[in-house]
Amino acid sequence: MSSGGGGRKKKGGHEEHEEHVNHERWLVSYADMLTLLFVLFVVLFSMSSVDQKKFAELAAGLSEGFGASSAAFQGNVSNLDGAGEASTVVPIDPGVNPGSGGGGTAGMTKEEKEAVARAVQAASRAQASKDAQAATKEAEDLKKLENKIADALQKAKLLNQVKFTINERGLVVTIVTNEVVFAGNRADLQGGGRKILDAIAPTLAKLPNNIEVDGNTNQLKATTTYYPSGWELSAARASVTVRYLIGHGLPKDRMSAVGFSDTKPLIDPKDPRAVTMNRRVDVVVLTTLNAQQAALLPAAAGSDSKLHTGETTAQAEAAAKASATPAETTTGTTPSTTTTTTHD
Repeated sequence: MSSGGGGRKKKGGHEEHEEHVNHERWLVSYADMLTLLFVLFVVLFSMSSVDQKKFAELAAGLSEGFGASSAAFQGNVSNLDGAGEASTVVPIDPGVNPGSGGGGTAGMTKEEKEAVARAVQAASRAQASKDAQAATKEAEDLKKLENKIADALQKAKLLNQVKFTINERGLVVTIVTNEVVFAGNRADLQGGGRKILDAIAPTLAKLPNNIEVDGNTNQLKATTTYYPSGWELSAARASVTVRYLIGHGLPKDRMSAVGFSDTKPLIDPKDPRAVTMNRRVDVVVLTTLNAQQAALLPAAAGSDSKLHTGETTAQAEAAAKASATPAETTTGTTPSTTTTTTHD
C-alpha cells in the first residue's frame, strides 16, 4: 500500500508538473505576441512622418545587409502621412533594375513612372520654394540692417562716404579709402576712417553674424612705398580695420581680414572713377544661409544687389508708404531716388 500510495503521489506530481509547463508555454507565446504588436506600432509610428533622406539611408543599409529580400523596402515609400488620397509608391533610386535588389522604374508602368516624375518634381519645387522664402527673408533682414547703419552714418554726416550692396555673401558695406580712411601707400587709419568705423561699429557689435573685412587696392602700376606689393598693403588695411572694430566692441572670434590687392575691382578699371572707387575696404556682414539659399540673395535683393547709397529708416518708411498709396508715388519716391542716383 505504501508503495502504491507512493506511486500515486509520483503520478499526481508528474501531472501537476505537466500542467505547470503548459501554463508557462502559454505565457511565452502571449508575451511574444505582445512584443511583436509593440514593435509593429513603433514602426508604424516612426513611418508616419518619413524623413526621405534618413529613409533612403536606412533602405540602403537594409539592402546591403539583406540583399534582394529588401528590394521592395529599398525601392518604395508609402504615403503614410495622409497627404494623398491613396498610397503612392515612389522609388528612391529610379532607374535601377528591380531584379538587382535596388528597386527602380524598370518594371513600372508608364502611369507609375509619370507619378514618380511628378512626385520628384513636386519635391524639387517645394525645396526651391523653401530656399526662395529663406533668401527673401534674409534680404529683408539685411536691408533693415543697412537702414540702421545708414541712420548712424546720417547722424554723423558720413552717409555719402559709404556704399552698400547685398550679394551672395551678405551685406557689403563699402568704404572708399580715397584719402579719407587711409593715406596713399599707407595702412594707418585716418581721422575720417575712424569716424566711419565709430558710426557703424555699435550696430555691427549687436549682430550674431561673422564679419569679414576685405582690403582692396586700385589698378595703378605705381610702386608701393612701405609694402612689397599691393597684396601686403591691402591685407594690412584689412587687418588694421579689424583691429579697430575689435577695439570697439566686436568679438574677435567673429572677425576675419582678407587682402585682395587689385584682383576684385568694384568698377571697370577703365572708368575714371576706378582710381578712387577700387581703392577701398569692404566690411561684409556674412549671411547665415546655406550655399544654395545664399545664391538666391542677389535676386531676392532686387535693386539693392547693385552698389547704392544707404537708405535710412525714414527713407525706407517713406518709400514703403508711397508704394502702398499709388497717388503719392510721384511725390513720395522722388527724394529717395534722387539721393541714390546722385551718390552712386
